[in-house]
Amino acid sequence: MGRFAFGAMQFGGKADESQSLAMYKACRAAGITHFDTAWVYTDGASETLLGAMIGDERDQLLIATKFGAVGGAGLANMQEQFDVSRKRLGMDMVDVLYLHGFDPDTDARVTMEGLAGLHQAGQIRYIGLSNFAAWQVMHWVRVAAEFDLSIDIIQPMYNLVKRQAEVEILPMSVDQNIAVAAYSPLGGGLLTGKYGGDTQGRLREDNRYARRYDQDWMYDAAGNLAVLAEQHDTDPTTLAVAWVAAHQTSPIPIISGRTAEQLRPSLVALAYELPGDLYDQISALSPTPPLATDRSEEQS
Repeated sequence: MGRFAFGAMQFGGKADESQSLAMYKACRAAGITHFDTAWVYTDGASETLLGAMIGDERDQLLIATKFGAVGGAGLANMQEQFDVSRKRLGMDMVDVLYLHGFDPDTDARVTMEGLAGLHQAGQIRYIGLSNFAAWQVMHWVRVAAEFDLSIDIIQPMYNLVKRQAEVEILPMSVDQNIAVAAYSPLGGGLLTGKYGGDTQGRLREDNRYARRYDQDWMYDAAGNLAVLAEQHDTDPTTLAVAWVAAHQTSPIPIISGRTAEQLRPSLVALAYELPGDLYDQISALSPTPPLATDRSEEQS
């Protein structure tokens, strides 16, 4: 699935058509083949723009989209949103179809039956889950097995100041042979080092992001990351993305941006060799989450 993926969430939103195309071309020039979108992104513009860019490169790419962020995981909603997504993308089949969030009101077997039908019809290759807890993933792994299918990829949030995935999600992914595409490796822009003075961005324009990253220590970590980046003659964005990719479980960072220039330091991380001692220094900038058993005092 490639070392990095590109998230097209900004296509047709913060990034206009020309800016979106420039980012797509920059990703392709860097060798990225994995592109991620969703039915809900930018009222459909993300899928429409991405589909128009792909052209005759379709067979070289892995295209992922999602359903269920609105309307849940029921069969009718899944089919309706997936049909719309394929029409927007201009594709008969999509490589990865994610359920965009856990739906406690729909039996997983009901949804899996629908996914099995899409898989059997050749309309999807892989099944993904986004924003699921480890126990929820494992429940779906068991249900998928009943249909002779597997959960192939998951999307957790993972970055230097949001490390909960290290507790159970990442170890589980190795044990179950599930790929991990980690979204928000820059912490909504916090880890780019740009949030000083009156700088505007998602952390100040979007209340969800403001609440998600509302701890003073997170800003301290971002500031210290910028210091390390200066010491190593690179960009904090490059270090933040490279740090995610360097985890021993090899997650796939989903990088993104508003312009090709903003995206550039994330692309640099593709070839950035993060030394072990620098990885440890970066890790030390934020709290390591305790083990799931909460007996970390017994670990050497």
